[in-house]
Amino acid sequence: MTDKLTTIGFDADDTLWHNERFFQLTQAHFAELLAEHADRDHLMERLLAAEKRNIRHYGYGIKGFVLSMIETAIEVTDDRVPASVIRQLIEAGQEMLAYPIELLPHARDAVEGMTGLCRVVLITKGDLIDQERKLAQSGLGDLFDAVEIVSEKTPDTYRSIFERHGDGPTSAMMVGNSMRSDVVAPIQAGSWGVHVPHGLIWEVEHAEAPVDSPRFRELRDLGGLADLVHSLK
Repeated sequence: MTDKLTTIGFDADDTLWHNERFFQLTQAHFAELLAEHADRDHLMERLLAAEKRNIRHYGYGIKGFVLSMIETAIEVTDDRVPASVIRQLIEAGQEMLAYPIELLPHARDAVEGMTGLCRVVLITKGDLIDQERKLAQSGLGDLFDAVEIVSEKTPDTYRSIFERHGDGPTSAMMVGNSMRSDVVAPIQAGSWGVHVPHGLIWEVEHAEAPVDSPRFRELRDLGGLADLVHSLK
């Protein structure tokens, strides 16, 4: 164990493997299908509003995204969206659920490098079945001491997880690409929050960096994680 850290949490999507780019590709297809009914910017605004509205009903993930696309298509066509378009949106979601997992640079080395130093926990949100599929295909599953698939990442969520899998939030670090979910929330819980930018970010996950917090860190990529952890010993 390190002197100050007993647990390290890793986000999954767009931290360990690619994810957001598949949503953006599907959104582009969605815009093409509805081009006769709404311009792209307006359509994306309506879709984002539907996604935000529906998180409390469907949670995060591809299934909720597809339902939000269908809802938006119905709205912008005044209930006249062709069944063929609905079918194509469902098929697009099924394709997303079948995309192969591609690890991000340094992902495996970063997780392996923490084993033996700390308890290593995967902390991700989204659809249970899809997240389990991605973890299994990633080849990283055996490296984690625990896996937590949660409905939302709040300070209370992190406190509970880090109390179960370590010595509490003040002895824990969370590593991820989402400023809101993977950095701000764990820092509010009393943990370290390490931001690893991905480049593509869903607007819902945007937040200002907590630059005034002594527990905020930012890495260019996961290759710098081991040095960061050892610097906190």
